[in-house]
This record gives sequence, C-alpha cells and structure tokens, in this order.
Amino acid sequence: MKKKYIYILLTDTGTLFSKTIKQYTKAPYNHASIAFDLNLNEMYSFGRRNPRNPINSGFVKEDVLEGIYRAFPQTKCVLYKFEVDEEKLEKLKSIIDKFEKNKDMYYYNLLGIVGVAFNEPIEPRNSFFCSQFVGEVLNRAGVIYWDKRTSLVTPNDFRNLPGFEVVYEGMLLEYEPIKSKI
Repeated sequence: MKKKYIYILLTDTGTLFSKTIKQYTKAPYNHASIAFDLNLNEMYSFGRRNPRNPINSGFVKEDVLEGIYRAFPQTKCVLYKFEVDEEKLEKLKSIIDKFEKNKDMYYYNLLGIVGVAFNEPIEPRNSFFCSQFVGEVLNRAGVIYWDKRTSLVTPNDFRNLPGFEVVYEGMLLEYEPIKSKI
C-alpha cells in the first residue's frame, strides 16, 4: 500500500505583519499552511485574501505562484511531511472541504494573535489564525492532539513535532516543484 502524507508549510514572507510577529516570537517562521501534495497545489490556511490588504483575511486556498507569495517572492520556508493513514487523510480532506464550502462565514482571528502573546486563548466564533486553523484541522481529524488549546498553537510549535520530516528548507520559489513552474 502506497504511503500517504500531509504537508505542513511554514513561511516567512517578510511583510510588515510578519515582521511584527517575528519581533515578538523570535521564531524563524510565522505562517502555517496545510497541503495534501508535495507540489503544494492543494494548500490551505487562514490569511490574506488579497496580498495588498491584510484586513481582508480569512480561509484561503493558497497558490504559491499567486497571491501573497507572488507579492513577496523572497519568502523563506520549511516544508514538513507527515505520514497518515487513508482514513485520517480522508477525514482531513473532508474537514477542509467544509471550510472551503463555507469560506465566507470564516474570519481571521486577529484577537487570537494577541491572546497568544499573553497565553490566553481568544476564540471568536468562526475565526482562526493560520496555525490555529492547521492545529485545529489536525486535531479534529485525530492526527495530532495538542497539549494546549489550538488557539495557542503557533507556527513554531510544528517545528518539533515527532514524526514530522523536513522535505525542504530555503527560499519558497527555489523549491524544485515550484521552481519548475516559474
């Protein structure tokens, strides 16, 4: 039976917002996304719907050649893979599908970012920030159970998870499957 993987992409775009977060966290990456393929064609997160407008944010299907990544081509990243069984993979896809079908009812949890700074979960209804979303999806699918609320999960928390294997680290547009599309 062929192995199944999910992929977690952590990025640092260098935007003013990401620089502000980085000043506080001192972590190398400040955005998290979940993908279902090594080429990052099916990748999801909570972030900007328009690369030039940080206010218009929510659930997004990300495209590494468009949107925020096109606007910030110097994005640094690390890509992890994690083996899952078929049942968990289908559960993850089902959860993401529900988010996608109802994307207009979801908002970016900016207050939650402030909550992380004070280690206080802030969870407005239908609101997530990027790592909260990825952490929540993994939790709901039974892939990872966190020792804290998902509203306190940061991109840095993914860096030391058991079973997560680094696939690539460097400039996002230098990642071979993406570089070959440019």
